[in-house]
Amino acid sequence: MNKRLETVTNWLKGEDIDVLFINSTENVYYFSNFYTDPHERLMGVLLFKQSEPIFILPAMEVSQLKDAGWQYEIIGYADHENPWDNIEEVIEARDLTKAKKVSFEDGVLTFQRATAFLDLFADAEVIAAEDQLNEMRVVKDSNEIAIMKRAAEMADYGVQIGVNALQEGVTEMEVLAKIEYELKKKGVRDMSFSTMVLFGEKTSDPHGNPGNRELKSGDLVLFDLGVVLDGYCSDITRTVAYRSLTVKQRDIYETVLKAELAAIEASKPGTRIGDLDITARDIITEAGYGDYFPHRLGHGLGINVHEFPSMSHLNGGLLQEGMVYTIEPGVYLPGIGGVRIEDDVLVTNDGCETLTKFPKDLQIIE
Repeated sequence: MNKRLETVTNWLKGEDIDVLFINSTENVYYFSNFYTDPHERLMGVLLFKQSEPIFILPAMEVSQLKDAGWQYEIIGYADHENPWDNIEEVIEARDLTKAKKVSFEDGVLTFQRATAFLDLFADAEVIAAEDQLNEMRVVKDSNEIAIMKRAAEMADYGVQIGVNALQEGVTEMEVLAKIEYELKKKGVRDMSFSTMVLFGEKTSDPHGNPGNRELKSGDLVLFDLGVVLDGYCSDITRTVAYRSLTVKQRDIYETVLKAELAAIEASKPGTRIGDLDITARDIITEAGYGDYFPHRLGHGLGINVHEFPSMSHLNGGLLQEGMVYTIEPGVYLPGIGGVRIEDDVLVTNDGCETLTKFPKDLQIIE
């Protein structure tokens, strides 16, 4: 049994949980090395306290699962079959209909599927598994880190493509299309999320939508993008100025950069996670922009672009070597523009390493 499956099985034993159903594509990938989008079809891994796991998935995906290295029992079902009938047979064969404790990802499994799962057991206590499974993914191993470094390099390249595409009159969507086209030519199949390219006043919206806004002199330009490589995400934000910028825009940029660098500097094993947010937020507040930094400092990064830990001031957890997360303070002034600077950060044994390398010094693109 691989180390990850062994870890979750040991958790089942420690909590005396008889059956765990893992359903999310991300956790299925983490524990099986198999990633697919089953669309509306049921896919998941059944794990047991006292026996080997079983993978259930559409029959058309079975060969890919075997190619990914799955060595345990597989149930492949056709579209005309009800997969819950197959699962019921497994539960009965393993004499688990009277299981005392069962578990599933409480934030993932739909009500319909949760009901179908629980109907298989006579009177079982339900234990939520999602937080526990997500915590297991927080510390990355050397292979995950190597993949994420390559994903970060591709994110850097994406920003460079975007900067190179800036010219008077070009639209946000034209620049976005150029970024994604060039990344696909490099072998990037998927972006981590919808690529963001915003010009001028639209940069004051933290989650703005790119459109046909044309670039003009004096605009701030915000790029927010990431790629998926071998199942792992990157995420970078850079803000540049086109041809000129005002004193206020420069002040915002320098404030955000100072906050971002301070939070990175504070990143080391044993540091309270929430203190990173406080470090950056205090700098932005002291500069008079506290009301214009509306979001948390960042988020965990890995198979999901947003995963544990949340880099909020409320998080009392401690940084550990091997954690990867974003640091992305921002200031957004309506009518003037916004600045966000974001990096992917890996906690090392004595500090941290910034995986995204694109320059952060204020750039005025001519």
